[in-house]
Amino acid sequence: MVSVEAMQQIAPACIHVLLFAELREQAGWSEIQWPIARSNANVPTPALVWESLELPGTLDVLRVAINHQFADPSTPLKPGDELAFLPPISGG
Repeated sequence: MVSVEAMQQIAPACIHVLLFAELREQAGWSEIQWPIARSNANVPTPALVWESLELPGTLDVLRVAINHQFADPSTPLKPGDELAFLPPISGG
């Protein structure tokens, strides 16, 4: 039987990335697993993930949530985090 620790070493570290509303429509997908390095050398942030996705638009008009909490785009991410990009919401 393989231990949990051994599985974590084998399995790639990922961040669960979610897109909502028109972001989802523009990208053609709603969620992906985004692999990250397990080392502390290049700690990803929502801003780096957004740049790597190469989607239209700028991050300064979007909301970022990490694990269901609004967050700053410069917040460090860790394996297993859920990262959501949300477009501006208008209401009335």
